[in-house]
Amino acid sequence: MKKFLALILALVMALSLVACGGSAPETPAPSNEGGEETSAPFKVGFITLHDENSTYDLNFINAAKEACEQLGVEYVLKTNVPEGQECYETAADMADSGCKIVFADSFGHEDYMIQAAKEYPDVEFCHSTGTRAHTEGLANYHNAFASIYEGRYLAGIAAGMKLKAMMESGEVTDANPKIGYVGAFTYAEVVSGYTSFFLGVRSIVPTVTMDVTFTGSWYDEAAEKEGANKLIEGGCVLISQHADSFGAPTACETAGVPDVSYNGSTISVAPNTYIISSRINWVPYYVYAISAAMNGQPIDADYTGTIATGSVELTELNTAVAPEGTQAAIDEAKAALEAGTLHVFDTANFTVNGAALTSYMADVDSDPAYTPDTEVVADGYFQESTFRSAPYFDLTIDGINLLDTAF
Repeated sequence: MKKFLALILALVMALSLVACGGSAPETPAPSNEGGEETSAPFKVGFITLHDENSTYDLNFINAAKEACEQLGVEYVLKTNVPEGQECYETAADMADSGCKIVFADSFGHEDYMIQAAKEYPDVEFCHSTGTRAHTEGLANYHNAFASIYEGRYLAGIAAGMKLKAMMESGEVTDANPKIGYVGAFTYAEVVSGYTSFFLGVRSIVPTVTMDVTFTGSWYDEAAEKEGANKLIEGGCVLISQHADSFGAPTACETAGVPDVSYNGSTISVAPNTYIISSRINWVPYYVYAISAAMNGQPIDADYTGTIATGSVELTELNTAVAPEGTQAAIDEAKAALEAGTLHVFDTANFTVNGAALTSYMADVDSDPAYTPDTEVVADGYFQESTFRSAPYFDLTIDGINLLDTAF
Protein backbone atom coordinates (compact mmCIF):
# COMPACT_ATOMS: atom_id res chain seq x y z
CA MET A 1 0.00 0.00 0.00
CA LYS A 2 2.85 2.40 0.85
CA LYS A 3 4.52 1.69 -2.52
CA PHE A 4 1.23 2.38 -4.29
CA LEU A 5 0.77 5.77 -2.48
CA ALA A 6 4.37 6.75 -3.27
CA LEU A 7 3.77 6.02 -6.96
CA ILE A 8 0.58 8.14 -6.96
CA LEU A 9 2.44 11.03 -5.24
CA ALA A 10 5.27 10.93 -7.81
CA LEU A 11 2.74 11.02 -10.66
CA VAL A 12 0.95 14.03 -9.15
CA MET A 13 4.27 15.92 -8.78
CA ALA A 14 5.23 15.24 -12.39
CA LEU A 15 1.82 16.44 -13.66
CA SER A 16 2.13 19.55 -11.49
CA LEU A 17 5.51 20.44 -13.03
CA VAL A 18 4.16 20.06 -16.57
CA ALA A 19 1.16 22.22 -15.73
CA CYS A 20 3.49 24.96 -14.47
CA GLY A 21 5.52 24.93 -17.68
CA GLY A 22 8.46 23.08 -16.13
CA SER A 23 9.85 19.65 -16.81
CA ALA A 24 10.25 16.53 -14.81
CA PRO A 25 13.70 15.88 -13.34
CA GLU A 26 15.92 14.15 -15.89
CA THR A 27 17.23 10.71 -15.20
CA PRO A 28 21.03 10.90 -14.85
CA ALA A 29 22.80 9.76 -18.03
CA PRO A 30 24.46 6.41 -17.63
CA SER A 31 28.23 6.53 -17.27
CA ASN A 32 30.47 4.79 -19.78
CA GLU A 33 31.85 1.33 -19.19
CA GLY A 34 33.95 0.92 -16.08
CA GLY A 35 32.14 3.75 -14.32
CA GLU A 36 34.41 6.47 -15.84
CA GLU A 37 32.99 9.82 -16.88
CA THR A 38 33.05 10.74 -20.57
CA SER A 39 36.30 12.64 -21.25
CA ALA A 40 36.18 16.29 -22.31
CA PRO A 41 36.75 17.00 -26.01
CA PHE A 42 40.33 17.75 -27.08
CA LYS A 43 40.78 21.51 -27.38
CA VAL A 44 43.29 23.51 -29.43
CA GLY A 45 44.26 27.19 -29.21
CA PHE A 46 45.32 29.46 -32.09
CA ILE A 47 46.85 32.95 -31.71
CA THR A 48 47.21 35.28 -34.71
CA LEU A 49 48.83 38.69 -34.99
CA HIS A 50 46.05 40.16 -37.11
CA ASP A 51 42.66 38.97 -38.35
CA GLU A 52 41.05 37.89 -41.61
CA ASN A 53 41.90 41.21 -43.27
CA SER A 54 45.57 40.18 -43.32
CA THR A 55 46.37 37.66 -46.07
CA TYR A 56 49.09 36.20 -43.85
CA ASP A 57 46.82 35.61 -40.86
CA LEU A 58 43.86 34.51 -42.99
CA ASN A 59 46.09 31.76 -44.37
CA PHE A 60 46.66 30.48 -40.80
CA ILE A 61 43.03 30.92 -39.77
CA ASN A 62 41.72 28.91 -42.72
CA ALA A 63 44.26 26.16 -42.07
CA ALA A 64 43.35 26.03 -38.37
CA LYS A 65 39.68 25.59 -39.13
CA GLU A 66 40.33 22.93 -41.77
CA ALA A 67 42.71 20.91 -39.59
CA CYS A 68 40.38 20.95 -36.59
CA GLU A 69 37.45 19.93 -38.76
CA GLN A 70 39.47 17.02 -40.16
CA LEU A 71 40.40 15.83 -36.67
CA GLY A 72 37.05 16.57 -35.02
CA VAL A 73 38.52 18.70 -32.23
CA GLU A 74 37.40 21.93 -30.63
CA TYR A 75 39.42 25.10 -31.08
CA VAL A 76 39.73 28.59 -29.65
CA LEU A 77 40.91 31.39 -31.96
CA LYS A 78 42.23 34.73 -30.70
CA THR A 79 43.03 37.33 -33.37
CA ASN A 80 44.82 40.70 -33.21
CA VAL A 81 47.19 39.54 -30.47
CA PRO A 82 50.24 41.88 -30.41
CA GLU A 83 53.84 40.72 -30.28
CA GLY A 84 54.09 41.50 -26.57
CA GLN A 85 53.01 40.36 -23.13
CA GLU A 86 49.48 40.03 -24.49
CA CYS A 87 50.65 36.93 -26.36
CA TYR A 88 51.81 35.26 -23.13
CA GLU A 89 48.56 36.18 -21.39
CA THR A 90 46.51 34.77 -24.27
CA ALA A 91 48.54 31.55 -24.37
CA ALA A 92 48.25 31.16 -20.59
CA ASP A 93 44.49 31.76 -20.72
CA MET A 94 44.17 29.08 -23.38
CA ALA A 95 46.15 26.61 -21.27
CA ASP A 96 44.04 27.43 -18.21
CA SER A 97 40.86 26.91 -20.22
CA GLY A 98 41.86 23.37 -21.19
CA CYS A 99 43.71 23.75 -24.48
CA LYS A 100 46.21 20.90 -24.79
CA ILE A 101 48.17 22.51 -27.63
CA VAL A 102 48.53 26.21 -28.54
CA PHE A 103 49.79 27.71 -31.82
CA ALA A 104 51.00 31.25 -32.57
CA ASP A 105 51.71 32.62 -36.03
CA SER A 106 54.02 35.65 -35.83
CA PHE A 107 57.79 35.95 -35.42
CA GLY A 108 57.53 38.39 -32.49
CA HIS A 109 55.33 36.02 -30.49
CA GLU A 110 58.24 33.68 -29.76
CA ASP A 111 59.53 35.05 -26.43
CA TYR A 112 56.03 34.93 -24.97
CA MET A 113 55.25 31.44 -26.24
CA ILE A 114 58.47 30.22 -24.62
CA GLN A 115 57.43 31.94 -21.37
CA ALA A 116 54.10 30.11 -21.47
CA ALA A 117 55.76 26.79 -22.33
CA LYS A 118 57.96 27.04 -19.24
CA GLU A 119 54.96 27.74 -17.02
CA TYR A 120 52.71 25.02 -18.49
CA PRO A 121 54.92 21.94 -19.09
CA ASP A 122 51.91 19.70 -19.74
CA VAL A 123 50.69 21.81 -22.68
CA GLU A 124 52.32 21.82 -26.13
CA PHE A 125 53.24 25.23 -27.60
CA CYS A 126 53.95 25.52 -31.33
CA HIS A 127 55.30 28.67 -32.91
CA SER A 128 55.44 29.31 -36.65
CA THR A 129 58.44 31.21 -38.11
CA GLY A 130 60.41 31.03 -34.84
CA THR A 131 64.08 30.14 -34.44
CA ARG A 132 64.77 29.02 -30.87
CA ALA A 133 63.08 25.66 -30.31
CA HIS A 134 66.16 23.65 -31.31
CA THR A 135 68.29 25.49 -28.72
CA GLU A 136 65.78 26.10 -25.88
CA GLY A 137 65.67 22.45 -24.82
CA LEU A 138 61.97 22.51 -23.88
CA ALA A 139 60.16 19.28 -24.64
CA ASN A 140 56.86 21.15 -25.08
CA TYR A 141 58.05 24.03 -27.29
CA HIS A 142 58.28 23.67 -31.06
CA ASN A 143 58.99 25.73 -34.21
CA ALA A 144 57.62 25.18 -37.69
CA PHE A 145 58.14 26.67 -41.11
CA ALA A 146 58.19 25.48 -44.72
CA SER A 147 60.55 25.68 -47.68
CA ILE A 148 58.50 28.60 -48.99
CA TYR A 149 61.56 29.90 -50.83
CA GLU A 150 60.82 27.12 -53.34
CA GLY A 151 57.28 28.44 -53.79
CA ARG A 152 58.57 31.98 -54.22
CA TYR A 153 61.06 30.75 -56.82
CA LEU A 154 58.21 29.14 -58.77
CA ALA A 155 56.17 32.35 -58.48
CA GLY A 156 59.25 34.15 -59.78
CA ILE A 157 59.23 31.91 -62.83
CA ALA A 158 55.63 32.98 -63.50
CA ALA A 159 56.71 36.62 -63.13
CA GLY A 160 59.68 36.01 -65.42
CA MET A 161 57.45 34.54 -68.10
CA LYS A 162 55.26 37.64 -67.92
CA LEU A 163 58.27 39.95 -68.07
CA LYS A 164 59.70 38.06 -71.05
CA ALA A 165 56.37 38.36 -72.88
CA MET A 166 56.24 42.09 -72.16
CA MET A 167 59.76 42.49 -73.58
CA GLU A 168 58.96 40.45 -76.69
CA SER A 169 55.80 42.48 -77.35
CA GLY A 170 57.64 45.79 -76.97
CA GLU A 171 55.65 46.79 -73.89
CA VAL A 172 58.96 46.79 -72.00
CA THR A 173 61.81 48.17 -74.11
CA ASP A 174 64.63 48.15 -71.59
CA ALA A 175 67.11 45.34 -72.23
CA ASN A 176 67.84 45.37 -68.49
CA PRO A 177 64.33 45.58 -67.04
CA LYS A 178 63.75 46.42 -63.40
CA ILE A 179 61.20 44.84 -61.11
CA GLY A 180 60.25 45.82 -57.55
CA TYR A 181 59.52 44.19 -54.22
CA VAL A 182 57.68 45.49 -51.15
CA GLY A 183 59.11 43.88 -48.02
CA ALA A 184 58.09 44.21 -44.39
CA PHE A 185 61.41 43.97 -42.52
CA THR A 186 65.04 43.19 -43.30
CA TYR A 187 64.74 39.85 -41.47
CA ALA A 188 66.24 36.73 -43.05
CA GLU A 189 62.73 35.44 -43.73
CA VAL A 190 62.02 38.42 -45.99
CA VAL A 191 65.52 38.43 -47.54
CA SER A 192 65.27 34.73 -48.35
CA GLY A 193 61.85 35.30 -49.89
CA TYR A 194 62.69 38.21 -52.16
CA THR A 195 66.00 36.64 -53.21
CA SER A 196 64.38 33.35 -54.21
CA PHE A 197 61.66 35.25 -56.10
CA PHE A 198 64.32 37.27 -57.94
CA LEU A 199 66.28 34.13 -58.84
CA GLY A 200 63.09 32.63 -60.28
CA VAL A 201 62.54 35.70 -62.46
CA ARG A 202 66.19 35.73 -63.53
CA SER A 203 66.03 32.09 -64.59
CA ILE A 204 63.74 33.37 -67.37
CA VAL A 205 65.11 36.90 -67.91
CA PRO A 206 68.84 36.86 -67.01
CA THR A 207 69.26 40.65 -67.37
CA VAL A 208 66.62 41.62 -64.80
CA THR A 209 67.41 43.70 -61.70
CA MET A 210 65.22 44.36 -58.66
CA ASP A 211 64.65 47.25 -56.25
CA VAL A 212 63.41 46.43 -52.74
CA THR A 213 61.70 48.78 -50.30
CA PHE A 214 60.59 48.05 -46.74
CA THR A 215 57.59 49.21 -44.71
CA GLY A 216 58.61 48.33 -41.14
CA SER A 217 55.32 46.50 -40.59
CA TRP A 218 53.85 43.14 -41.51
CA TYR A 219 50.51 44.78 -42.19
CA ASP A 220 50.19 48.43 -43.20
CA GLU A 221 48.00 48.92 -46.23
CA ALA A 222 48.89 52.59 -46.70
CA ALA A 223 52.65 51.96 -46.40
CA GLU A 224 52.51 48.96 -48.72
CA LYS A 225 50.58 50.92 -51.32
CA GLU A 226 53.02 53.81 -50.98
CA GLY A 227 55.95 51.42 -51.34
CA ALA A 228 54.53 49.89 -54.53
CA ASN A 229 53.86 53.33 -56.00
CA LYS A 230 57.44 54.40 -55.20
CA LEU A 231 58.78 51.35 -57.01
CA ILE A 232 56.53 51.90 -60.02
CA GLU A 233 57.53 55.58 -60.23
CA GLY A 234 61.14 54.42 -60.06
CA GLY A 235 60.73 52.38 -63.23
CA CYS A 236 59.80 48.93 -61.89
CA VAL A 237 57.61 47.15 -64.44
CA LEU A 238 56.46 44.26 -62.20
CA ILE A 239 55.93 44.11 -58.42
CA SER A 240 55.91 41.40 -55.78
CA GLN A 241 55.65 41.57 -52.01
CA HIS A 242 56.25 40.13 -48.57
CA ALA A 243 53.61 42.16 -46.80
CA ASP A 244 50.10 41.19 -45.81
CA SER A 245 47.56 43.67 -47.14
CA PHE A 246 45.99 44.48 -50.50
CA GLY A 247 47.98 47.74 -50.59
CA ALA A 248 50.58 46.75 -53.19
CA PRO A 249 48.20 44.78 -55.47
CA THR A 250 45.74 47.68 -55.44
CA ALA A 251 48.49 50.11 -56.45
CA CYS A 252 49.54 47.75 -59.24
CA GLU A 253 45.98 47.41 -60.54
CA THR A 254 45.59 51.20 -60.64
CA ALA A 255 48.89 51.60 -62.49
CA GLY A 256 48.38 48.61 -64.77
CA VAL A 257 51.55 46.92 -63.52
CA PRO A 258 51.65 43.10 -63.18
CA ASP A 259 51.99 41.79 -59.64
CA VAL A 260 52.73 38.60 -57.72
CA SER A 261 51.17 38.31 -54.27
CA TYR A 262 51.94 36.26 -51.18
CA ASN A 263 49.79 34.05 -48.92
CA GLY A 264 46.80 33.99 -51.22
CA SER A 265 45.18 35.25 -54.37
CA THR A 266 44.53 38.98 -54.70
CA ILE A 267 42.61 38.61 -57.95
CA SER A 268 39.55 40.14 -56.27
CA VAL A 269 41.26 43.55 -56.11
CA ALA A 270 43.61 43.15 -59.08
CA PRO A 271 41.89 41.06 -61.76
CA ASN A 272 43.83 42.68 -64.60
CA THR A 273 47.33 42.56 -63.08
CA TYR A 274 47.51 39.70 -60.58
CA ILE A 275 49.52 36.71 -61.84
CA ILE A 276 49.97 34.19 -59.03
CA SER A 277 50.76 33.81 -55.32
CA SER A 278 52.84 31.39 -53.28
CA ARG A 279 51.80 30.37 -49.81
CA ILE A 280 52.49 27.98 -46.97
CA ASN A 281 49.70 25.47 -46.44
CA TRP A 282 49.68 24.99 -42.67
CA VAL A 283 47.09 22.21 -42.66
CA PRO A 284 49.63 19.33 -42.86
CA TYR A 285 51.59 20.70 -39.91
CA TYR A 286 48.52 21.40 -37.80
CA VAL A 287 47.16 17.91 -38.42
CA TYR A 288 50.55 16.37 -37.60
CA ALA A 289 51.13 18.36 -34.39
CA ILE A 290 47.57 18.08 -33.06
CA SER A 291 47.46 14.34 -33.78
CA ALA A 292 50.76 13.87 -31.96
CA ALA A 293 49.47 15.81 -28.95
CA MET A 294 46.24 13.81 -28.90
CA ASN A 295 48.18 10.53 -28.94
CA GLY A 296 50.86 11.54 -26.48
CA GLN A 297 53.57 11.39 -29.13
CA PRO A 298 56.55 13.76 -29.40
CA ILE A 299 56.40 16.74 -31.78
CA ASP A 300 59.46 17.75 -33.80
CA ALA A 301 61.33 20.66 -32.24
CA ASP A 302 61.87 22.09 -35.73
CA TYR A 303 59.47 21.06 -38.50
CA THR A 304 60.05 22.02 -42.14
CA GLY A 305 57.17 21.43 -44.53
CA THR A 306 57.98 20.99 -48.22
CA ILE A 307 56.36 20.81 -51.63
CA ALA A 308 56.27 17.04 -51.19
CA THR A 309 54.33 17.29 -47.89
CA GLY A 310 51.81 19.69 -49.47
CA SER A 311 53.08 22.52 -47.28
CA VAL A 312 54.28 24.77 -50.14
CA GLU A 313 51.69 25.75 -52.71
CA LEU A 314 50.93 28.15 -55.52
CA THR A 315 47.49 29.59 -56.01
CA GLU A 316 45.76 29.10 -59.32
CA LEU A 317 47.50 30.91 -62.17
CA ASN A 318 45.56 33.88 -63.54
CA THR A 319 45.64 32.89 -67.20
CA ALA A 320 44.01 36.19 -68.18
CA VAL A 321 47.31 37.87 -67.28
CA ALA A 322 49.96 35.11 -67.46
CA PRO A 323 51.25 34.29 -70.96
CA GLU A 324 50.92 30.91 -72.62
CA GLY A 325 53.52 28.42 -71.46
CA THR A 326 53.69 29.74 -67.90
CA GLN A 327 52.10 26.73 -66.23
CA ALA A 328 54.36 24.36 -68.15
CA ALA A 329 57.45 26.30 -67.00
CA ILE A 330 56.26 26.17 -63.39
CA ASP A 331 55.51 22.45 -63.58
CA GLU A 332 58.95 21.66 -65.03
CA ALA A 333 60.77 23.56 -62.29
CA LYS A 334 58.54 22.10 -59.58
CA ALA A 335 59.36 18.57 -60.73
CA ALA A 336 63.08 19.40 -60.62
CA LEU A 337 62.78 20.81 -57.10
CA GLU A 338 60.96 17.70 -55.91
CA ALA A 339 63.58 15.48 -57.56
CA GLY A 340 66.42 17.41 -55.94
CA THR A 341 68.01 18.30 -59.29
CA LEU A 342 67.25 22.01 -58.88
CA HIS A 343 68.33 24.07 -55.87
CA VAL A 344 66.98 27.60 -55.48
CA PHE A 345 70.19 28.97 -53.98
CA ASP A 346 72.59 27.21 -56.33
CA THR A 347 75.78 29.27 -55.95
CA ALA A 348 76.42 29.04 -59.71
CA ASN A 349 73.40 31.29 -60.24
CA PHE A 350 74.38 34.33 -58.18
CA THR A 351 77.30 36.35 -56.86
CA VAL A 352 77.83 38.54 -53.82
CA ASN A 353 79.89 41.69 -54.36
CA GLY A 354 81.04 40.27 -57.65
CA ALA A 355 82.34 37.01 -56.20
CA ALA A 356 81.03 33.48 -56.13
CA LEU A 357 79.82 32.27 -52.75
CA THR A 358 81.93 29.32 -51.62
CA SER A 359 81.38 29.50 -47.85
CA TYR A 360 79.03 31.20 -45.43
CA MET A 361 78.61 31.03 -41.68
CA ALA A 362 74.98 31.73 -40.81
CA ASP A 363 73.36 32.57 -37.48
CA VAL A 364 71.37 29.36 -37.14
CA ASP A 365 71.52 29.06 -33.35
CA SER A 366 69.87 32.44 -33.02
CA ASP A 367 71.24 34.84 -30.42
CA PRO A 368 70.84 38.59 -29.76
CA ALA A 369 74.15 39.42 -31.46
CA TYR A 370 73.31 37.29 -34.55
CA THR A 371 76.63 35.48 -34.16
CA PRO A 372 77.52 33.29 -37.17
CA ASP A 373 77.71 29.67 -36.01
CA THR A 374 76.96 27.24 -38.84
CA GLU A 375 78.50 26.62 -42.27
CA VAL A 376 75.56 26.51 -44.69
CA VAL A 377 77.17 26.26 -48.13
CA ALA A 378 77.73 22.68 -49.24
CA ASP A 379 77.39 20.61 -52.41
CA GLY A 380 77.29 23.78 -54.51
CA TYR A 381 74.32 25.52 -52.92
CA PHE A 382 73.25 27.53 -49.88
CA GLN A 383 71.33 25.00 -47.81
CA GLU A 384 68.36 27.04 -46.66
CA SER A 385 66.01 25.61 -43.98
CA THR A 386 68.24 22.55 -43.51
CA PHE A 387 69.72 23.28 -40.09
CA ARG A 388 66.52 24.81 -38.71
CA SER A 389 63.08 25.37 -40.20
CA ALA A 390 63.09 29.20 -40.24
CA PRO A 391 65.08 30.88 -43.05
CA TYR A 392 68.60 32.18 -42.40
CA PHE A 393 69.58 33.39 -45.88
CA ASP A 394 70.43 37.05 -45.23
CA LEU A 395 72.84 37.92 -48.06
CA THR A 396 72.33 40.72 -50.59
CA ILE A 397 73.17 39.23 -53.96
CA ASP A 398 74.23 41.19 -57.03
CA GLY A 399 71.31 42.49 -59.06
CA ILE A 400 69.20 43.40 -56.02
CA ASN A 401 69.21 47.02 -54.87
CA LEU A 402 67.90 47.90 -51.38
CA LEU A 403 66.29 51.34 -51.38
CA ASP A 404 66.17 51.49 -47.59
CA THR A 405 67.34 49.29 -44.72
CA ALA A 406 65.95 51.10 -41.69
CA PHE A 407 63.73 48.16 -40.82
